[in-house]
This record gives sequence, structure tokens and C-alpha cells, in this order.
Amino acid sequence: MKRRWLALGAVVIIAALVLGGYIYAHNRTGSIYHPNARFVPQTNPTLPKRGPERFAWPFYGYTKSHTRYFPASASLHPPFKVQWTLGGSSLREFPPVLSENRIFQLTDDGVLSAVDKYTGKILWSRTLGELSASAPAVVGDTVYVTILSRAGAADDGRAAALDAATGHIIWSRELPSRSESSPLVDGSKVFFGSEDGTVYALNIHTGNTVWTYHAAGAVKASPTLQNGVLYFGDYSGHVQAISESTGRRIWLAGSEGALLGSGTFYSTSAVIYGRVYLGNTDGRVYAYDAATGRLDWAYQTGAYVYASPAVTNAPGLGPTVYVGSYDGSFYALNARTGHVDWTYDAGGKISGSATIVGRYVYFADLGTHVSYGLGISTGRVAFKMATGSFDPVISDGKRIFLTGYTGLYDLAPAG
Repeated sequence: MKRRWLALGAVVIIAALVLGGYIYAHNRTGSIYHPNARFVPQTNPTLPKRGPERFAWPFYGYTKSHTRYFPASASLHPPFKVQWTLGGSSLREFPPVLSENRIFQLTDDGVLSAVDKYTGKILWSRTLGELSASAPAVVGDTVYVTILSRAGAADDGRAAALDAATGHIIWSRELPSRSESSPLVDGSKVFFGSEDGTVYALNIHTGNTVWTYHAAGAVKASPTLQNGVLYFGDYSGHVQAISESTGRRIWLAGSEGALLGSGTFYSTSAVIYGRVYLGNTDGRVYAYDAATGRLDWAYQTGAYVYASPAVTNAPGLGPTVYVGSYDGSFYALNARTGHVDWTYDAGGKISGSATIVGRYVYFADLGTHVSYGLGISTGRVAFKMATGSFDPVISDGKRIFLTGYTGLYDLAPAG
């Protein structure tokens, strides 16, 4: 009898553990929906009214809100023809930025180059470190960069400002930790994060510290700015909003993901519709309320989401979030509800971020080294090129500049 009760007790304990594990896994993974969460409708931005020679794509993701949407005219569409190609041997992990007739790109070997956008010729190059993985920022006559490893210091980073015309270093700031956070400039300050969790606000003219903020994990994303608030996630699995002027925390939210603890946020957030959208290594795409940090929804993909989302109001769909996953699928999610509008199976693994140019969304597949352009409303393939791995496209409104694995390509509409 005693053995029977022991056996029964063991069965009960095992059943409780299984049930508890299921409840835990269900709450820590899977999709979450809060249909009545606050949503602020917004219209799509339009192109600035200025001549093409004064045009700038100044930041990673184009705007300070990092929606990764560029409102190109209807004439900028596939198919494309190659105007020029800039080759190389170093990986081009992050896209360039653009100001007037110059393209600025930082390759993974720590070299920053200025390229003539009409010819593809290198105007100047500067070696700033041994390893880098970020996009520069260009504002006015100055280019700002962050470096993962400076020369002779593998675990220490660097931030610098250079003259856009000559490549002359205006100031250089050694960092006690590596940085792959693409810089963001607003007013007199440049903002970026680092692997020791420090977020910096530096004076754009001198590189001197204005303030610092210390997160609980590495901050690899570029800080996103809207209405005086900076938003970013970190490697402790938290998202935070801090004051642009003081660095004071406004709110902190958890990811509530991954079976054995929080996932990590590598993704740069997109802030629009009163929400903060970003991906996580727990496989989810998250939407938080920008004012409070309350979770609005989370959609579970099949693998890591390193990619930063692109967001726009798509014809026929409405507000839509576009993001790729390591499961090889590219997703179009309803920005209000988090439900899937369409998916495209690229067949590999998607690590880099997408960019919307007009009515097409462009992304690259790391597994197959192929870049795609899909219709934002339909998910149909309109463009395909056998190069690219991470974050492929920027534009000046007349053409697109595609970052391949080691090359940069100028593509103009074939018509």
C-alpha cells in the first residue's frame, strides 16, 4: 500500500511539473495580444521639399524614430539596372548614410570611406579601429562613428567625429567598452550605447560627456528618439525610455520571453503610432506603449529576431510592421493587433533589418546571401539579387544603393 501511495504521489508530482512547465512555457513564449491597447493613428511622412543635391539619409534607419520608411515616388521601383559597383574584401554588415553627393560607409575592418554617389569612386578613407559593426551618422559637415575595437585594444571601443569633406578627425573619444550602436544626433548631442550597458550623450563639437545612463545589459541598438525621449532595449531583456536632455529613466519594461529567462534585445526600436516596436532573441516581435512601457502585443516567430522592424501605413493593409526572423521567414504584422497579414519564406535565415522604399520592402537573407524586394501590400517578390547578408538598402529618391556582402551597388530603375 505504501509503495502504491508513493507511486501515486510521484505521478501527481510529475503531472504538476508538466502542467507547471506548460503554463510557464505558454506565458514565457508564444504570442500575446491586448486588443484594446492604445493606438495613435499617424499619416505617412513625405519627402522633404528641397533639391536632390541637398538630400541626406543621415541616420541608420533614415529618421530619428527609426521607422525605416522612405517615402519614394512611384517611379522608383524594380526592375533595376546597375550603374556602378564598388568592390572590396571586407564585410559590409551595416548600410551607409548619405549627404548630398557623398555616401559614407563603415566596413567591418574599422575603415570609414566617403564614396562619390555618381561614380562609386572612393573620395577618402580612414582606418578608425580593427573591428566595427554599425552605420555612421552624417549631420551637416560632420560624420559620427562608433567602433567595436580600436587598434591594440580588442575589448575597448571608440567614438569619433570626422570632417565629411576631408575625413580629418575633429575629435576622438576612447571608450572603456566596445560599441556597435549606430550613433544618433539631435541638437548638440550624439547618442549611442555600449557593451557594458552605458548609453552616452556626448557634445557633438568636443566629444565631452553631457550625461551617461547605465542599463543592466549591453546596449547594441541605436537609441531611437521621439518627442524628447530615447528608447532602446538591452541584453538583460529590458526596454527603457529615458529623457534626451538628462538621461533620467522614464520607464523600464521586461521582455517576459525565453523559457529560461529573458531574451536579449539587439534590435533597434521603431517608434510610431504611440508604440515601440522591436525584436528579441526569444523569437518575439514586441510592441510596447511608448508613454508607459505597457506591453501591447508580442508575436512569436520560429527563431531569433535580431532584425529591426520597418513600419509604414501600407495600401490595403493599414499600419504594418515588417521584420525578418532567423526562421527564414519575413513577416508583415498588423501594427495595431500584432496579427499576421502575410509571410514570405526566404529559405535561409534573416538577421539584418528591412527598409521600406516607396511601396517595396527590401531585406537580405544571411543564409543564402540574397537580397529581396517585396510589395508591401502583397508580399510578392519584385526584386531579387544574389548578394547581401544583413541590411541592404538606402536611397536618394532617384535610385537605391544596395549593400552586398562585400560590395556596394548603385541601382537605377531600368525604365
